[in-house]
Amino acid sequence: MSLPVSSAAPLAATPQRVPAPGAAPATPFPPGDGRERSPADTVMDASTATGWEPGPANIVRGHDPANIVREPSPAGTVREYGPANMGLEHGPADIVWEHDPATMRRRYTPAPAEPYDQRAYAPSASGVPGPAAPFFLPVVDLDTGGAVAVEVVTEDASAAGPGMGTTVNGLLAAAREEALLPLVLPISAAAVAGGSAGLAPLHEAMRVSNRRPREVILVIEGDTAYVQRTALLSGIDGLRAVGYLIAFGGIGTAPLPLDLLADASPYMIALSPGVVARGPRDPRHGALAESLVRLARGVGAHVLAPGLRDETQLAAVRGWGIRLAQGPLLAPSGWRPSHGFNRVHVPLPVPEAAPATASLGPRVQELLLPAVTLPAESTAEEVVAVLSAEPSITSVILVDEYQRPLGSIDRSRFLLFMAGAYGHALHAKKPAGRLADAAKIVAKTTPVIAAMQVAGRDNARVYDDLVVVDEVGRCLGVVRVGDLLRHAADLQEQQAR
Repeated sequence: MSLPVSSAAPLAATPQRVPAPGAAPATPFPPGDGRERSPADTVMDASTATGWEPGPANIVRGHDPANIVREPSPAGTVREYGPANMGLEHGPADIVWEHDPATMRRRYTPAPAEPYDQRAYAPSASGVPGPAAPFFLPVVDLDTGGAVAVEVVTEDASAAGPGMGTTVNGLLAAAREEALLPLVLPISAAAVAGGSAGLAPLHEAMRVSNRRPREVILVIEGDTAYVQRTALLSGIDGLRAVGYLIAFGGIGTAPLPLDLLADASPYMIALSPGVVARGPRDPRHGALAESLVRLARGVGAHVLAPGLRDETQLAAVRGWGIRLAQGPLLAPSGWRPSHGFNRVHVPLPVPEAAPATASLGPRVQELLLPAVTLPAESTAEEVVAVLSAEPSITSVILVDEYQRPLGSIDRSRFLLFMAGAYGHALHAKKPAGRLADAAKIVAKTTPVIAAMQVAGRDNARVYDDLVVVDEVGRCLGVVRVGDLLRHAADLQEQQAR
């Protein structure tokens, strides 16, 4: 469709109107002032409104559809200069100014861009803004340096039920990151005690993210004093029956009864970051951490030490016997599972000073000889028969039914006593324990120098054999004092070199 050609005569030239000072009008065509608009007025109003200056090369003649000029307004709209929009008809000699950005210069300064808030928009491949960006904290095995799980920390902004926002958001964030490691997610104690109805958003998020329950560790947090104990234990049993692994967080500062750990039998407990931070420098908090670790071992739970920031804390955690840890020392704050780095740098433990037992010689277990044992109710005649059968036997150990030593008979003194006047006649048929001495007992881990100190406590029995026992007190054998003297001499010779 073509525009009609106007046959009206050209308008007479009118004086140029200077716009009044102040803000520019919102449109290049202000309300009518009772007179017709000239091309100069049109150009001046448009220049004032848009901040652009017309150039001499922007003259367009005629009203052919190709000559319609589009001008961007500050509000982002597009206005057309055509016969329908001008409000008057112009002849072929009339001038219409076109605002060409190539011949203009700006009269304003662009506003500075808003700073990018990393927590306001979640990073994603599509670039679509999302909820607050989650943090991924790897759980590191201090022995191997490998990440064995990932803890996801998000804000509680979800349509899920009370206490379920962080759990559901963390699960979905891990799915967006394509995390393959097991997940550590927080969950409130109230949500667990609420029963299966309140946990429906969690199960639905597990289905959407294609996760199996045994790959998720739910860390119960919050004050357990406001929930019923039986309801909480029932909820824990229900989650465990589905396949979830149960853990408790903030142990050491959280209002959590310690007997609840024994009743719940968690898979893991996470110490409070405050206990980990103050333990290396405060002996009282260090004793608290050690007691919690011992409690966890008693209930069969793993221990996680969060918030490691320096090597002093790392050394203390290793000294407490904790194997799982996390914190800025082990992984940077920007670590993500999608980066593919499942191994982190773990500082090597500081070498400890040589133990004091290193200069005390070998253990007596290395010098062990078989012991000749008889029941405690054996007679003196039976002992004489044993000593007469083998001249190399230096002692006989009397033991009970559990092989625990009750007495020691030295060969030389016993035979001398039996060979005396009326010795055989008086004692041959009586228990040999009447003539036995108290056994000199040493543990199998006792070093040579310490064993010699035990042998020298009784001056009358310095050369009696030492009885070596195990952890439960059972007789393992004997050690001769002559062997101890020989190894002690070798040790002194080595130290002199």
